[in-house]
Parts: sequence; C-alpha cells; structure tokens
Amino acid sequence: MTDMLVRLWKLPEGAPLRAALLEQGIRVRLCNPFERHIVADWVGRTFSPKWVSECKVAMGHQPVGCFIATQEKRIIGFVCYDATARGFIGPMGVDPEARQGGIGKAMLVTALEQMRALGYAYAVIGGVGPAEFYSRCVGATVIEDSSPGIYEDILPDPPKP
Repeated sequence: MTDMLVRLWKLPEGAPLRAALLEQGIRVRLCNPFERHIVADWVGRTFSPKWVSECKVAMGHQPVGCFIATQEKRIIGFVCYDATARGFIGPMGVDPEARQGGIGKAMLVTALEQMRALGYAYAVIGGVGPAEFYSRCVGATVIEDSSPGIYEDILPDPPKP
C-alpha cells in the first residue's frame, strides 16, 4: 500500500460538509479525552487492533488528534492524525452501514483543517487503501516509491484465544 500527499492549502471547505451532515443528525466533532476508552473499544470492534493503538496515541496529544462522527450519541466514524508519525493522517474509518453519505469526506476534511491550523502545509495519508476516495475528496496524490514506507516491518496481531 502506497502513501499519498495532501496539500493543506487546497482543501475544500469543511463547514458546509459538516452542516449538511448535521441536518441528518450526524455531528463531526473533536473527541473528548474522557471518551478515549469508548472510541478505542468501538475502533477495535469495528476495524482493527492496530488502529486501536494508533487511536490511543492520537488521543494522548494536546490538542487531541482524533475526530469522531456521531449520530444519536453513537459513534459512526473516526479519523486520527499524528498517530503513526507526525504529519500523517489516519487511521480513519466509517461504520460499514453508514458509508456513502459524506461522513468520511467531512471527517477527513475536518481533521486536515485542524492540521493546517496547527501549522502543517502538507499531510501524508499512510498505507492508503481507497486511493480514489482520497484523490476525489482532497486532491491527494500518490507519493512515488512509498510502499511499504514506514510500514515495512509490522508485527502480526497475536492469535485470538
């Protein structure tokens, strides 16, 4: 899986994306530090144990480096930045039952706006799965010769008991 680069000065506006979701009862917001265990549990059940680790790292920053999407006080998506490495965005995921409604794009743009506000000019999306999504949503471009990059020697998850 390759890495991609995002120019943070060329982002679409996040406010209209969040407003459209809010009309559907979906809120994109910064995660509160006291919600770390709730978000980590949801990420582990919905996605990956490795993503739990990254989520916990992002939640340990000041300001917190994790945004969530909620609907009726239920998590339906998350995105982290500065987790695996400074300047990296991800992991990111939307509940499979809530996809295709703009939640992923709104969360992505919101987190990238925060990175821009913190002084970053670029963001790296590491180990990209859906490259077309990132290209379409934020104009991300492939970084040549970036696979496997920093993900070269990943330890496997332990076997389940």
